[in-house]
Amino acid sequence: MGRLIVIEGLDGAGKRTLADELVTALRAEGASVRTLAFPRYGKSVHADLIHEALHREHGDLAESVYGMGLLYALDRRDAAEDIRADLRAYDVVLLDRYVASNAAYQAARLYQGADGGVVEWVRELEIVRFGLPVPAAQLLLRVPASLAGARAQQRAETETDRAKDLFESDDDLQTRCAKVYDQLAARSWLSHWYTIDGAASVDTRKLATDLLLVHET
Repeated sequence: MGRLIVIEGLDGAGKRTLADELVTALRAEGASVRTLAFPRYGKSVHADLIHEALHREHGDLAESVYGMGLLYALDRRDAAEDIRADLRAYDVVLLDRYVASNAAYQAARLYQGADGGVVEWVRELEIVRFGLPVPAAQLLLRVPASLAGARAQQRAETETDRAKDLFESDDDLQTRCAKVYDQLAARSWLSHWYTIDGAASVDTRKLATDLLLVHET
């Protein structure tokens, strides 16, 4: 069985760039790699509902913490069998966002920390009830909320299909979310976390080597 590795971080932290560089480094080490990003916009009805809600459709849906949290969880539940199949076929399955994103953002929206009720609700829902695979390791790409916000704004201005959504536009939410991510990493929530300075150069070759040494899923 392969290793399920997750990249987490704020909107604009640089997760997609890190994923691309890490895939190259892992393949250079001889590992086969499969990638997937959540939410699965354009591939999942639940993800598309999320996108629409975050762009002010569906009335007050986006205001519901548990409603949005459930949509994120259902998107992953529908992908669970594909993830398990990929883990049987590849050395590494690399995900851009996973269960911890739901925990961090919903906790931040409720002004809770990693010890709050909604984080436990997410774990019970996604890991216990839906049976999603547990990551072998999670990478927290840590950047100041101000830098992540500036990157998200630049992306919105240069990519026609990447207008900032309600969460990305809320600077205070991003700041609170960063704190919850730090707490989740400190608690080794679900699995071991690697904290990476997203404002500095990342040695993806060394990181790839380290990740190939973690226990297989």
